[in-house]
Amino acid sequence: MKILKLKTLLVISFLLLISFSFAQIETQNNNVWFHYVGKNKIATKTFFTLEATMRYTDGLNEKQQWFIRPSFDYQITQKLLGSIGYTHYNTYSYGEIPINKRSIPEDHIWIQGTFTHSSGNFKFIHRLRDENRFVGIAVKNTITNEYDIDRYEYRNRVRYMFLVNYTLTKQDEKPKLFAVLGDEAFVNIGSNAGKTFFNQNRIIGGLGYNINPKNQIQVNYIQQHIWNFGNTIQENNPTVRLSYITNLDFTKKK
Repeated sequence: MKILKLKTLLVISFLLLISFSFAQIETQNNNVWFHYVGKNKIATKTFFTLEATMRYTDGLNEKQQWFIRPSFDYQITQKLLGSIGYTHYNTYSYGEIPINKRSIPEDHIWIQGTFTHSSGNFKFIHRLRDENRFVGIAVKNTITNEYDIDRYEYRNRVRYMFLVNYTLTKQDEKPKLFAVLGDEAFVNIGSNAGKTFFNQNRIIGGLGYNINPKNQIQVNYIQQHIWNFGNTIQENNPTVRLSYITNLDFTKKK
């Protein structure tokens, strides 16, 4: 009887493993992202930030996604910055095995805390964001046989990013060239979280250069891993991100 139970358990485990393997489709897309962040000081402790990106895959041959992300930020302490913002995304249908049947719009309302501290040539950045997502749901139109956005579905996601910047060269005792290394995890939470705990994970590494106190450029390699809502498709995407960052102070008198 024990041997029979063991054999049955092994068969069930094998069948589950086979079914899971067939359910999971892994695909790869080679991405190039163009990224802008503009931080604008508008009061003693208050900032307005505008972030935007255009993302391509298969080199520059196919659009992957774009977003625009305005926010207001408040310097709570010297090390802690609090933010509240909005993001509008448009994610295209891309790749040989698309996650989406058509372009999907998505709107976020989010709050965020960023904690920054330094030690010698190291700067450590911890960022935690809670995103209230309203995702467009595509439904096939039986008349046209095309997919239309039928409704918006609420989903909740938490993102945690940890970055380390290491100063490689200085000018006037301020960082000039620096290295970047870190990771960002996207976690689905709540009653409508989908079939996978992780939504995305990004391993990040690259270089940054402070042109002057107001302008910075970064070139980062990102290994992007995406799990779709039904946990049937996984993307493992080598990505190059080119970033231009500005830091302007509108409180200073000319």
